[in-house]
Amino acid sequence: MTGIGFELLTTDGRARRGRVATAHGVINTPAFMPVGTAGTVKAMTTEAVASTGAEILLGNTYHLMLRPTAERVAQLGGLHRFMNWDKPILTDSGGFQVMSLSDLRTMTEEGVTFKSHLDGTRYHLTPERSIEIQHLLDSNITMCLDECTPFPATEAQAASSMRLSMRWAKRCKDAFRERPGYGLFGIVQGSVYPELRAESVAALGDIGFDGYAIGGLAVGEGQETMFTVLDFTEPLMVKDRPRYLMGVGRPSDLIGAVRRGVDMFDCVMPTRSGRTGQAFVRRGTINIRNARHAHDERPLDAECGCPACRNHTRAYLHHLFKAGEMLGPMLLTWHNLHYYQDLMRELRTAIEEHRFEEVAAALEARLLEGDIEATPDPLPLPNRKAGKQPLPG
Repeated sequence: MTGIGFELLTTDGRARRGRVATAHGVINTPAFMPVGTAGTVKAMTTEAVASTGAEILLGNTYHLMLRPTAERVAQLGGLHRFMNWDKPILTDSGGFQVMSLSDLRTMTEEGVTFKSHLDGTRYHLTPERSIEIQHLLDSNITMCLDECTPFPATEAQAASSMRLSMRWAKRCKDAFRERPGYGLFGIVQGSVYPELRAESVAALGDIGFDGYAIGGLAVGEGQETMFTVLDFTEPLMVKDRPRYLMGVGRPSDLIGAVRRGVDMFDCVMPTRSGRTGQAFVRRGTINIRNARHAHDERPLDAECGCPACRNHTRAYLHHLFKAGEMLGPMLLTWHNLHYYQDLMRELRTAIEEHRFEEVAAALEARLLEGDIEATPDPLPLPNRKAGKQPLPG
């Protein structure tokens, strides 16, 4: 096998069920990739991440090049060994992070010069250097360096940005070292403009990649616009390569994008939300910090098999967050990642059984139902005015 393999097993409408084969194992698609930005999925061990059903993680070129450096990771055996993850890894090229450093960077045809957000050290990142870093990290799926077009952008701005990314994509392809089980993905840009998206798809197709990402979305345009862009972009893309929608997203985003032919996703949302007290459940979201959970003996989600739901009550999780205990963010992160993997499993099964639209509609309807509140708290609140608890009797 040269590069990575992709097998499209079946379709249901535009929804696709497939498998991506890499040197570190198979990824069943549609797939959600937990984000391990700096060599760790925050608040999780790799064993815990694997237990949720995740088959691939995302690492980040920008953060790892700053510390501990790609050369150090390579010296220590590569990112898989460094973080104790023996399954596939995809690395983001660093383009999105560099875009966010608008006050600290200078963009040219050659590449981008930027100052580290850590200590102000100046770095120069070119397409060739981005590919070299990802090679040193031993990433199974390498991403081309691109300019993530901000939103909103005029058509002229989007065209200039996209065409720069296409020139960089060719340089990335030339710099990439082909190996069995390792692949390179190009990134479609063009903002919200159909003609520019079509031009980008054609340019990347001429170069030839192992997979194709759809970039420049989930940057503030809103779900309806994102789906519209997918509606006119996906039909132009080759059918025999995986499609990856970068930086997405909420459960409803995932369902809608799978409906439109996307195979792979990543987002920090389940882990970041877990650390701040938000749980994703089948009926929407829960803020575990809310006082109404203080006496609630139910699990977060009765249909979930994660440790947080299997072993603990909402009342306990509420207590952990109110007390500032680190176990709270750990358990809620574990739950959120488990829920996201459950969702992807349900979607894969629905496509296999040719019931996708029926299952997707039911999932979407449940997300809109909202959480069911527990019965009122039977215990009186402390008498805070007097500074005393009410006396018994």
